[in-house]
Amino acid sequence: MIWLFVALGGALGAVSRYGLTQLVPIAASGFPWAIWFANVFGSMLMGLLYVLIIERGIIAQQWAPFLMVGFLGALTTFSSFALDAVLLWQNGQFGTALAYIISSVVTCLLCAGITVIVMQRVL
Repeated sequence: MIWLFVALGGALGAVSRYGLTQLVPIAASGFPWAIWFANVFGSMLMGLLYVLIIERGIIAQQWAPFLMVGFLGALTTFSSFALDAVLLWQNGQFGTALAYIISSVVTCLLCAGITVIVMQRVL
């Protein structure tokens, strides 16, 4: 039954990411903001859910496969991030590619880490 919850969460996460790509246009510079936002927001949510589910037990642990593995696993996407970076690089947009790579990795790590620390102190 857990597989079904992971699949349902994944479907919702994938549809959410697709919707985001339809709502947020690619910048004139080629910077893929939609995937950047999905990864940053997803990293923040992962930190939040880690504290709420795993550390504090405020949300029942049964929700972890649906929310953390399924929904956030499909919402955030390293493969789309990697392809966007490669395509920017191949198109000669070296500065934009580097900005995308560095800002994505640094911002996602900071968002996840800061969210965990803040929630640990708040809860």
